[in-house]
Amino acid sequence: MTDASSAQLPVTANFINPPTLHHPAGYTHVVEVTAGRPVYINLQAALQAVGAGFEQVVKLTFYLVDATQLPVVREVRDQYLNLQQPPASTAVEVRRLVRDDLLIEVEAVAVAASLQPMTATA
Repeated sequence: MTDASSAQLPVTANFINPPTLHHPAGYTHVVEVTAGRPVYINLQAALQAVGAGFEQVVKLTFYLVDATQLPVVREVRDQYLNLQQPPASTAVEVRRLVRDDLLIEVEAVAVAASLQPMTATA
């Protein structure tokens, strides 16, 4: 699927920042999924494989070998996300990743449109 076709799929989630919590910069405190299929993925190609795009991402988790690089990660992240309704996010500094040459791993949760039931034809 193309990005253009995935952009037309509805995101069925409420993005909430309770006034009793601090104002977030670049993420949302609470994302309530109200309908659709949860999809656990690792970014653009995976999103396209289920007919979704970055606008359907509701949660990101960043695993960084060096947390001082978080500003660079945010700069790249912001090129892909809807900054009006950014997903809930977590950043974790880790000692190492599965391979020594990796510096970051990104995990995402998206909500794709519900599948339409198949109908039998005569």
